[in-house]
Amino acid sequence: MKNTLSGIFCALLLAATAAVADINGDILEIQQRWARANYETPASEQEKVFGELVADARKLVARNPESAEPRIWLAIILGTDAGVNGGLGALGKVKEARKLLEAAERINPDALDGSIYTSLGSLYYQVPGWPIGFGDWKKAGYYLNKALSINPDGIDPNYFYGDFMLEEGNYAAAVRFLEKARAAAPRPQRPLADKGRHAEIDLKLQQARRKL
Repeated sequence: MKNTLSGIFCALLLAATAAVADINGDILEIQQRWARANYETPASEQEKVFGELVADARKLVARNPESAEPRIWLAIILGTDAGVNGGLGALGKVKEARKLLEAAERINPDALDGSIYTSLGSLYYQVPGWPIGFGDWKKAGYYLNKALSINPDGIDPNYFYGDFMLEEGNYAAAVRFLEKARAAAPRPQRPLADKGRHAEIDLKLQQARRKL
């Protein structure tokens, strides 16, 4: 009986390990497709490419209902799609993104090194406020600071906080956080995303430095 239970436990452990490996591989694929869609796809093709990416990310969420990571990436894709393609559906996309991030937080608030809070913060300062949207600068600051508390040296939390400071008119702080984002350790599995983000950082740094 002991050997039987040990065998069952090992089988379950192997199955769980395989499931984790599968979802990690799926998330990496989605991340890489997002980077190509956002940074390499011509503007004339982005609506179609993002539409396909949203559909596949929805399938990933459906296959992994108890995981936070697919919800985070579907939210990121929807938010990027809304910003890139705009249109009448943009507000609906960012509202759905917010709900997905809130659901992901209930599952695992620390998932993807605080990406839930980076993404929520970026939504709250980039989406228009009432009566058009749900934008809220106080909430943006709260979530972006929370993201930094989880991942203080990460490229994304520092970039978005720097951009938030730039939008607020705090140019010295913007430069400080953007420079920290520029110096962040590279992400070996996400070279295209890093390259695109560095270009965005450099542009924001130019804007902030001109204001000093």
